[in-house]
Amino acid sequence: MKSKMREETLKTATKVKSFAMKEVGEVGWIEKPKPDCGPYDALIRPLAVAPCTSDIHTVYSGAIGERNNMVLGHEAVGEIVETGDKVEDFAAGDKVIVPAITPDWHSRDIQDRGHQHSGGMLQGFRFANVKDGVFREVFHVNQADLNLAHLSPEISMESALMLTDMVTTGMHGVELAEIGNGDTVVVLGIGPVGLMAIAGAAINGASRIFAVGSRQVCVEAAKRYGMTDHINYRDGDTVEQIMESTDGKEVDCTIVAGGGQDILKQAVELTRPGGTISNLVYFDEGKELPLPRFEWGNGMAHKDIRGGLCPGGRVRMEKLSRLVEYGRLDPSHLITHRLYGLEGIEDAFKLMKEKPRDMIKPVVMVE
Repeated sequence: MKSKMREETLKTATKVKSFAMKEVGEVGWIEKPKPDCGPYDALIRPLAVAPCTSDIHTVYSGAIGERNNMVLGHEAVGEIVETGDKVEDFAAGDKVIVPAITPDWHSRDIQDRGHQHSGGMLQGFRFANVKDGVFREVFHVNQADLNLAHLSPEISMESALMLTDMVTTGMHGVELAEIGNGDTVVVLGIGPVGLMAIAGAAINGASRIFAVGSRQVCVEAAKRYGMTDHINYRDGDTVEQIMESTDGKEVDCTIVAGGGQDILKQAVELTRPGGTISNLVYFDEGKELPLPRFEWGNGMAHKDIRGGLCPGGRVRMEKLSRLVEYGRLDPSHLITHRLYGLEGIEDAFKLMKEKPRDMIKPVVMVE
């Protein structure tokens, strides 16, 4: 009954409470007009949301440029409040997974650039980039039939929330690296995305998985997901430590899931000729990324460097959901901090900015 009353209130509301980037370096609560619902679209009430490191880069580094009063957030599970009259597979009251990437599936760019770049480079990443995000009482999703997935009753809301970005991004790192049976893999950075890359590498048949990071809570999670060797960069040079463990032999694949401007240099040094480097880092500073000339064979070592925005859309979420539903993956181990109520978003955002050493991922259970 309480949920029904709230739904009716939201239907008639003209403004909704929103947690926004007021300008570079400043966040806060504001009220903004409730979004309109187009014929193919849906309006969603958030049930669970999570902040992301990229939100922090957006606000405090100005990584995508100045934004004024832009609602933040791109990770959500929610309940549909309203659908357009052209929506066929979803209705008010349905609980849904909302992927971080919600492309315009009618764009011609889909046919030659991939859905992540529909409308231009990275424009499939719409929430808190080209439109308001999910940190509000009601948010908008374009093309609901193609950008939403039903929440299976077999999957917890928290696990489903991890699918929207952390899982799809980490798994994309594995896809870009083309990891196969018996491959030796290094994952640089073992925050939530790196941990999902480790899980994906294990699922894909990697034999030896080096996980590079220093926080013990992440190391313990990495063991759960398939890490075979832990490298702490605080104990010495990462490349030297790994080379010592492999008797001087480079690895087949390196997934970059954390680090600063020089991290690609390490990846090139670690990866064998003919190997693949997969980058998932959202670099937020500088105009150039350095590469080591000699270790890259003067540019001719056949070391393939790839970087890509994670896939989104309905089918992707449905496939990842099946990994959880059938026991192949349990992303709930990523969650270390839980906050409650819409107001909890502000504290969760602060946690993501400060990154205490006992944290992997905070979530907010709005209801």
